Amino acid sequence: MQRHSTGWMSALAGISLAMLAGAQSGAEAAVTRSEYCSRLGLQLDGAIQTKARPGASASQIAQATALQDKANRFCAESKQAQGIRTYANALKLLGVTPVDLNQ
Repeated sequence: MQRHSTGWMSALAGISLAMLAGAQSGAEAAVTRSEYCSRLGLQLDGAIQTKARPGASASQIAQATALQDKANRFCAESKQAQGIRTYANALKLLGVTPVDLNQ
């Protein structure tokens, strides 16, 4: 009888560890708004440096840079939601799709 109870205890411990590992991997996948601000900021930096696309005009680059400054201020002032929207608008202005949170 003791052999059966030890087997069940081992099985339950294994299941518990598997569930814990699954919960941790889901928690690691979550991205905070601050991290998302950083990701979008880097993406916008790259888009501006490469002029985003061949047809991007100087005025589009200037507008995107102004939006970048505004987004930087929002993110620094703990207004990440506004900063994220502003970064996304700047990227869209340049014809670039903003990075996805889940990637």
